[in-house]
Formats: sequence, structure tokens, C-alpha cells
Amino acid sequence: MLLTRKSASAAAEPRLAKGLRAGLAKTMDRRTFLKRSGVTAGAAAVAAQLPYGMIGTAEAKDEAAGAIEIKRTVCTHCSVGCASDAVVQNGVWVRQEPVFDSPINLGAHCAKGASIREHGMTHDSHRLKSPMKLEGGKWNRISWDQAYQEITGKLKEIREDKKNGGPDALFLIGSSKHSNEQSYLLCKWARLWGSNNTDHQARICHSTTVAGIANTWGYGAMTNSYNDEQNSKSLLFFGSNAAEAHPVSMLHTLHAKENGCKVIVADPRFTRTAAKADKYVRVRSGSDVAFLFGLLYHVFKNGWEDKEYIRARVYGMDKVREEVMAKYGPQAVEDVTGVPEAEMYEVAKILAENRPGFIIWAMGQTQHTNGNAVVRASAVLMLALGNVGRSGGGTNIYRGHDNVQGATDVGPNPDSLPGYYGLLPGSFVHWARVWNVDLDWLKKRYASEAMMGKPGITVSRWFDAVTEKNENIDQDPNVRAVIYWGHAPNSQSRGLDMLEAMKKLELMVVIDPYPSATAAMFAMARKDGAYLLPAATQFETSGSATASNRSLQWREKVIDPLFESRTDQMIMYQLAEKLGFADQLVGKKDGKQNIKLVQGKGGMPEPDMEDTLREINRGAWTIGYTGQSPERLQAHMRNMHVFDVKTLRARGGKDAKTGYDLTGDYFGLPWPCYGTAAIKHPGSPNLYDTSKHVMDGGGNFRANFGVEKDGVNLLAEDGSYSKGAEITTGYPEFDHVLLKKLGWWDDLTAEEKAEAEGKNWKTDLSGGIQRVAMKHGCHPFGNAKARAVVWNFPDGVPLHREPLFSPRADLVDKWPTHDDVKVLWRLPTLFKSVQQKNKDAGKQFPLILTSGRLVEYEGGGDETRSNPWLAELQQDNFVEINPKAAADRGIRNNEYVWVSTPTGAKIKVKAQVTERVGPDTVFIPFHFAGWWQGQDMLPYYPEGAAPFVRGEAVNTATTYGYDRVTLMQETKTTLCQVARA
Repeated sequence: MLLTRKSASAAAEPRLAKGLRAGLAKTMDRRTFLKRSGVTAGAAAVAAQLPYGMIGTAEAKDEAAGAIEIKRTVCTHCSVGCASDAVVQNGVWVRQEPVFDSPINLGAHCAKGASIREHGMTHDSHRLKSPMKLEGGKWNRISWDQAYQEITGKLKEIREDKKNGGPDALFLIGSSKHSNEQSYLLCKWARLWGSNNTDHQARICHSTTVAGIANTWGYGAMTNSYNDEQNSKSLLFFGSNAAEAHPVSMLHTLHAKENGCKVIVADPRFTRTAAKADKYVRVRSGSDVAFLFGLLYHVFKNGWEDKEYIRARVYGMDKVREEVMAKYGPQAVEDVTGVPEAEMYEVAKILAENRPGFIIWAMGQTQHTNGNAVVRASAVLMLALGNVGRSGGGTNIYRGHDNVQGATDVGPNPDSLPGYYGLLPGSFVHWARVWNVDLDWLKKRYASEAMMGKPGITVSRWFDAVTEKNENIDQDPNVRAVIYWGHAPNSQSRGLDMLEAMKKLELMVVIDPYPSATAAMFAMARKDGAYLLPAATQFETSGSATASNRSLQWREKVIDPLFESRTDQMIMYQLAEKLGFADQLVGKKDGKQNIKLVQGKGGMPEPDMEDTLREINRGAWTIGYTGQSPERLQAHMRNMHVFDVKTLRARGGKDAKTGYDLTGDYFGLPWPCYGTAAIKHPGSPNLYDTSKHVMDGGGNFRANFGVEKDGVNLLAEDGSYSKGAEITTGYPEFDHVLLKKLGWWDDLTAEEKAEAEGKNWKTDLSGGIQRVAMKHGCHPFGNAKARAVVWNFPDGVPLHREPLFSPRADLVDKWPTHDDVKVLWRLPTLFKSVQQKNKDAGKQFPLILTSGRLVEYEGGGDETRSNPWLAELQQDNFVEINPKAAADRGIRNNEYVWVSTPTGAKIKVKAQVTERVGPDTVFIPFHFAGWWQGQDMLPYYPEGAAPFVRGEAVNTATTYGYDRVTLMQETKTTLCQVARA
């Protein structure tokens, strides 16, 4: 359903004309491009060229044509995890076919997934084809050897500078596009370099989810699966526009509707997801906690809460009830959210009468200055209804990128080692053992042992670490060098401030298949100091990726790396060689080597991805990344047809290649998959589900917060335990002491006893403690209550706080933000001072600006906007504006307008006049870059590497604002003005 109003304005210029005129001028003319892409052909001819028009059995026509191979891979865009078969002939990827056997995507693709073969796999690709150096304002081609020599030379110089340098002067930005293995190696690489100054996309998409959910009940991840929505009676989409952001996930939502499930969408916009809903509620952006607790008010008032569930499995709900009934009555909620009492009651009643149910969110909830509170309020609502820990109910949290879940689990986070082990000394002891690295050597790599235990700078604020006064930063040096490794700068807020930081950097390295907007921004800021290194895509290597539902899938290598690109793992190893820690990266010491080196491109060595996963398996006991051996994952990929599309469970059957019996496994062995692969834990499809035995994927809430608080028991009550557990009440985490007290110590083998002595379930490398606990039906992480009150956060009970840039000065007085913080993640962070300074900003900037996704593009958009199929679909960035707001400003549909914000930035976009947004709100997609405040940045890109489609980045104009716990950036609620250009 589209609500766009047609206007009588002049027709837009021909489709693709602008991008083609500039971006292709130096590679091919427009006629040639159109001919090659099929744009000028008739509809039937175009359809015949699309992947869906090529479905059929792949077989060679004759011997001369060469053998055809089928390589099974996974889409590299959103987190649904859609499988695709690549048809390869003579080393060339000739076409793709959907995998109808996949229990996740059921043979479906969205526009992005259907065109993955077009992502830079041809000669005319807009990929970065060779290493490049910025010299005199121009990007010049150089050799890999020169690039390595100069980059590592500068890094050594900065590291060895005793006055203003050291390991913390480097900031390393990782990628949610890396495989699990590459993400893990990069986390390890940063620690071997000697710094915690490393981060990736999860900081600015779901760090508030991870912190909020993990601190509520144990693990910061999606509780169930897309598939399990088919078992739901109600689905509340609040902060998710799944129809565009995760299109194939909607298959499961629509199947749920067919089963009678009620679908509710609450959003500032009437989205494509809302068009499929039974009930749509328009909510003011930035009022999320008030909306959620407004629903909870009606739940409590009408006695709809699950009282027995709360008694047995939840801590602190009584305190939440007091807050909700005192502060979130209908009048207060309508004032804050704009939603009338009758609508709030209706939604609460639907949720209460249709259980089990999910609340579903993505970045609409997380990207706020109180994002952790929004997330926790969502969890509390589901706990009150008794929805968590059962099939068809819980919190289904849609991650953004294809491996942002896995990169968060085992990758380069500033506050934890792989598996969320944190930065305490014991965590380093554990991982040094796993890595086969000398612990004393590792300690000396850091500036000090104090810095070794201190969370690093976040990706949301690296530029502040460059420009902030040195005395205000909680580390010795300012950041002087930055490596962007598979990340887009236009994904981050405060673009003007980022550009100023680039002017001060001494070194910028961009490692990416596409140069990204980083290259153009840096070249616009200065004339030298940057290098571009061409990384291979995920189709040019192998490895695993973790979908949003926690299932792991193994990608086969489709083709060899194209052009002069090298795999990320090869680049990591070669840089480590130059910097002196290559042996440590692969665990080579005392005649032992954890990760073997295999021949990569040009016969050069690179770490083996299967061995890398095996090292993850040896160490990530906390979240159960231990049972997913490469062999098990590969058997799952070969035998997708045996898995049930509703439960994800294998009905039976053996893998023809290995003889492995898949019976009982859940597809992708969703973590936690405890113990070693040998004990064959099936994975956990639904977290905290007490209706199943732990060896059947069941569980309970994690005992991660002690056994009592203020005299109140934190462990589950008597009679609350997972099926088959020999302990029928709450119990703490398992360690060697508890095993001995229970009389279960002798269930360990002699070898397991030797390793388990003095250890707990997270540090016992034998897996014996986990094996024995599960043998007795118990969960290794204990059995406790979920926390409705998180006492270690600034707001123990979630609290509505007005955004820093609010259109309502009166609400700022009633619901103020936090006080400023002198040091938060090594940097001073402002809250109340910014809010008070801009208390009346709504007078000059009366419209609420929010942002989000489109179905055509992904993330920062450089890759997808360089894809000819996708570029044809959406050629201009735009601002959605309500007809009333447009009329008040004399704006007509499809005209250029200026969007200005309190930062002083002005961005030029097309106006899309539509009732999708209300009169007080405008919306801009965040996938665009390549324009800077009205100027096309084409001259600043390397030749032939600019995307077809370029446009303004909304984050050039977004304002200051960060979550109090995680430094998640605020991108969903700020203020702006719109005027005709």
C-alpha cells in the first residue's frame, strides 16, 4: 500500500541519468550500460536475465563448455540468512539459484538477495581493484608491498612514540560483514596489537539490545526464530519495518497471520509492514518507554499479567508495577506518545488475549539516548505476559547485517573478548590458553595492565577521541590512526564532526571490497594520509555466518578473489607478519599451531577458516559456540531438506558424505550449542524454554547476577526448572565446587577432572563440567529469575526520558535526560547540558527527523548502490514529508528541498509528499552517501569506483546524542526544518 500523493510538478530527469552521467563517464557510456544491464530491453527480456528467470537444473551443455559446480552460499545483506546456490563454470560465477530447501528463506529472496551475483563479480565492477594511496589529493595505484610497508611503518612509529603514542593511538573498526572466523581473528588481532580500541557496526545498531537483554535474563540475543512466529498468537512490531529491512522474514509473519495471529505495528510511520498489520498505531518518535509502559499499565490494571510466571521466574516486577501505575497512566501516556487511551487499551487487550506472542524490534528501538531502557521495557512487557521462554513467544530482535550477530558474539568489541568474556584478568587468562599465547607477553603488548582491563573507544565516537582535548580522554594519547575494515562512515551520526577529525588524523586505512564513502570523505578533508586496500567479498572465501535467530551457516567459497583483492584473513596475517605477531595470530608456540596456514591467492599463506572455527569452539563456552564444528555445519548445509520449516528440527537422515546422523539437530545449531561437538547438543531454537530438556534445546534464565539482592532470592522458585532436571529449584552457575557438592564430580573422566579442577563452566576447556551438568538435566549457566529491575544501570526500572533534541520543551521539564558524565567509554559524554541548550530548538526546527531502511539498499549502501539491478530501483535520496507540512512550506512532490538541523548542516534531497508520516515527522533513508551538503563528491572517489547512485547521507546532519550505557548513537529522533531548494 502506497500513500504517496502525486503532484503536478515537472517530470524527473530520466532514470539513472544522473548516476550514469557521472559515475560511468570514465568506464562506459550510458547506451553500453543500459544494453548490458538489460534496462532498455523489453520486460520479458529483462525477466529472463534475472536470477529467478534462471531456475533449473544446472548441467553442462557439452564437454567444451567446462564442468559446472554448485556452491552453496548465504546472502551477504540482512540477518535473515537466505541461502543461495551459485552456479560456477570454469571458475566463473555464471548464475544463482534460490535454495527452496532452506528452512529459513524457503527459496525466497528480496531484491538484494536476488542480485548478489551482480555485486562486483564482473569486469565493469565498481569495486576497489588494487591498493591505492592518496597523494596530492589524487588516488594513485600502488603495490601491496608498498602499502604494507608504509602502513605498518607508520603504525610502528605511532606505537613507539613515548610522548603522544602507544597502542591506544590506533582505533580499529571491524565489520559485521566479516564471517565469524574473520571477526574472531580481528578481535584477536586487536588484542595482540595491545589495545581494546576496536569496535564494529553492532555498537550503532544493537549494542543497547545486547546490554539491555543480557542484563535482563542472560543472553543479549533474539530469543526464538523467524520460523517460530508461526506458533504465535500475536506479533507486536515496535521499532521494526521488517517488510523492507528484513523482507524474507515476512514469509513467516504472513504464515502466522494465516494461522490467525494478530499483527500490530506501532511506528511513527505507516510502513510497508504496517500495511500488512491488523492494527496500526502512530507513536511519536522518542516516546518508546512511555508507550510500552502505557500498555503495561492496562495489563496490570486489568489483572492480565501472568502472576504465577512472575512469582516463579521474575525478580522486581513489583517495583516495576509501582512505577508504571504511578507514572504511566492514560493521560500522561497520551501526552508523551500522542496515542489515545482507547488505542492503548485495545493493543494491550489484543496482546493479553492472544498469547503466546512476540515483540519484534530492530533499530527503531535501539538508536536512542535511552535505548537500553526501551529494550528493557520491551522485555519487561513480555515477562509480565509470561511470553518469554516458550514457543511462539518472546523478543524477536532483528539484527541488521548478515553477520552482525556473529561479529558481536565473537568479534572485535571494545568491552569483551570473544564470547562476551569481558576484560577481567581471568578472561585474558582463559583466552591466552585458548590462543596458545604467552600471557606475560600479551600483557606487555598493552600500555599497562590497567588499560588492558579498560573498555575501549566506541565506533560511534572515534572522531571525538581524535578531536577532544587530551586531558579529557581516559587514555594517554588521542587517536592518531584509524583502520576502517568493512564499515561505512555514513552509518555514523554527526558527519560534520567526523570530517573535522579526518583532517587531524595521521593515518587512515580503508580495507573493503568497495572504497566506501570513507575514501571520498577523507579525500575531501585532506590531500594525503590514506590508503585503500581491496578486500575480497564473502563469496571469494569460506566461513560461517550467524543469522539473527542464532543459527550458523557455512558458506562455501564460490570463486577466487577477483582483481588484486585478497581475503580479509590474508590481510590480517600479512599485517601481523609486518608488525611481529603473526605466530601469535595462528597460535604457533612450542611446536604447536592452532590454526594451520593454507595457500590462498597467488600461493600466499592465509589462516584456515575451518581451523579458526575450531579455535572458537575451544574457547567460547559462555554462549555455546563450542558444538558447531565445521563438519556439523557443512552437513546441515548439504541437507537442508531434512529440517522442519516450523521447528527447524531435523526429522532424520544421515549426511551422505560423512555419515553424520542429523536426527534431532536444529538447523544451524543455534547457540547455545553446548559441550563439544562429540556430545551432539542439538542447539537451542528457543532460549529459556523450560518445556524441553537441556539436551533437547531447552533451558531457563541464566544465573548471572548472584543468588540474592537485598534479601530477595534471585534464583528460580521451587518447581521452576527445565524438563528432566534433577535439581527442581533454582541453582547457581556450575563450577568444580558445585559438581563436588552434588556428588557428580566422578562423572568426569580422569582427563576432564585434571582440566576442570579450579574451573567453572565457562573456563573448563575439556567441556566436562558442561557435559556432566547436562547429563543430569541441568543448565550449565544455572537457573535463576529474569530481572525486571536492573540495579547496575542508571535507571534500574526503565524510565521515559525526552530526547536531547525534543520538540516539546514542556516535556523536557517533566522527563529530563541524564546528567552529563565526565568519563564514559574513555570520553566525556554530554546529556542534560545539550538538552537544556537546545530546549527551545523546536521553534526553529519544528519537525522530528527520523531515519531507516529501504528494501533496495543495505547498510551504508556503497555496495548495493553500485549494483546495476538495485541502482535502477531507487536513484535519489528523499525525505518523506506529510502533505500538510509540505503545503505549509510550499513544497511539491519530487522537488529538491533542503533539510537543515541544529548542527548547522544542510542536506539536499528530493521531497516525497506522503501520508506515511504525520504532520510533525519526516523520514530519510540512511543508505546514501556521495553528496556533501548539495555537492556531488564524485571527484573525490578513486576512478571508476563511485557508486551508480549517490546522494546525501542523513547522518551528515544528525545531532549529538548517545545511550547512557552503551554510547549507541541517537539517529531515530532529532529535529529539523525543511525548505524548498
